[in-house]
Amino acid sequence: MTSRRAFIRLGLAASASIAQTSRGSAGAQGRTTLPRIIVCDVNETLLDISALEPHFKQTFGDGRVLQEWFNTVLLYSEVATLAGPYSDFASIGGAALDMTAAAHAVTLSASERTNILQGMLKLPAHPDVRDGLQIMRDAGLRLVTLTNSAPAAVQQQLANAGLAPFFERSFSVDSVRRFKPAAEAYRSVAGALGVPVDRLRLVAAHAWDVLGALRAGCSAAFVSRPGKVLYPLGPKPDIVGADFRSVARQIVDLEAPRAPR
Repeated sequence: MTSRRAFIRLGLAASASIAQTSRGSAGAQGRTTLPRIIVCDVNETLLDISALEPHFKQTFGDGRVLQEWFNTVLLYSEVATLAGPYSDFASIGGAALDMTAAAHAVTLSASERTNILQGMLKLPAHPDVRDGLQIMRDAGLRLVTLTNSAPAAVQQQLANAGLAPFFERSFSVDSVRRFKPAAEAYRSVAGALGVPVDRLRLVAAHAWDVLGALRAGCSAAFVSRPGKVLYPLGPKPDIVGADFRSVARQIVDLEAPRAPR
């Protein structure tokens, strides 16, 4: 009899445990996962630097020198991070412009130099950007920016392009004095927002930026604008799109908060 009562008690306990587990599973399914905060790169991802081509054509006789110059800016921002000394992005841009002029045996006038460097503050947004940002905002996602540009510069860039109202905050690598793709740049955003780094999703048109974010612990989305391709030896993001609008739709599908079913 004692053995029988023990068996019954064991069966009742097991049933209660199963019921509790079932309720817990249902509760887990009913909870919504917190969406990641969307961190947008600025130059080339949001803003169209090809607007500077007329200045380069006038100065160098070939608008394609623009990309040569900008690649030099990016290269020496990474050199500044790895080897030092640190200088802000605008200073590196000016030094890279002088290097590009010397390589082409061109003497820059003061006005030509100013037109190019100040032109970076007046870049227009790519045509697909405003729609993409609106799609994400309408879905309830939080949007911020992270750029190599200094804080004052990015504020001017976003204001001049009419994009500032979409973003709750803008972040600059100046706070850590290490340019992207250094991990400290991405982690500084997570620290400032008070979230773990895996709660961030970077959106960028640069493979090196995407790689840096993924290696730092973020998620990422790649905007494969013309001429932009992913690095074959690096980790791959789970979102890739031909333009900002299509990337935004994919982000909403994955990240937008949804009510429990």
